[in-house]
Amino acid sequence: MDVLIIGGFLGSGKTTMLLSLAKVFTDRKLKTAIIVNESGEVGVDGATIKAEGYSATELPEGCICCTLVGTLQAALRNIKRDIDPDMLIIEPTGLALPHKVKNFVHTAMIDEDSCRIIGLADVERFDLLIEKKEEFYKMQMSAADIVLINKIDIAQPGQVEHITEWFKQNYPKKPVIPVSAKTGENMDCVYEFAFSKE
Repeated sequence: MDVLIIGGFLGSGKTTMLLSLAKVFTDRKLKTAIIVNESGEVGVDGATIKAEGYSATELPEGCICCTLVGTLQAALRNIKRDIDPDMLIIEPTGLALPHKVKNFVHTAMIDEDSCRIIGLADVERFDLLIEKKEEFYKMQMSAADIVLINKIDIAQPGQVEHITEWFKQNYPKKPVIPVSAKTGENMDCVYEFAFSKE
């Protein structure tokens, strides 16, 4: 079972990215499971995913990297036992630290090499996030295997270059790719990453 964790701050487009990946996986006849961690009482993301025809395990009202650790690990074991998917996509809350989620995936007896993190940067609100929450954001992106600058379809001139430069300065070894999960622009690179085993 390959596991992809989609990390990023609130509103960065994680659910849209998840749905794009899930469609590609199912189109390729891969059995796909989804875990969504809601931050509020109403499971909007889970409802959205189910409306698209996918089966989603929802872990509401809490964060899977702190208060819901046991719940996450139980869900992982149940999914492995009952569904045994080829691909599992995990969407934590926008306040989660993906590297902690990855650690919990490992302790749930899933092969370490099969779990990777996609970090999402939001073109629209990047500067505000860096201004208000830079240290948290650095922690959130620290373990990303690939960084996607999302929403390039609404980027202003120079924004993508500015964000790319920030990542190059802070994480010089991370691949950074501008994409739009909404329009599909440059998403082929993401699918290539998802199917690679490196």
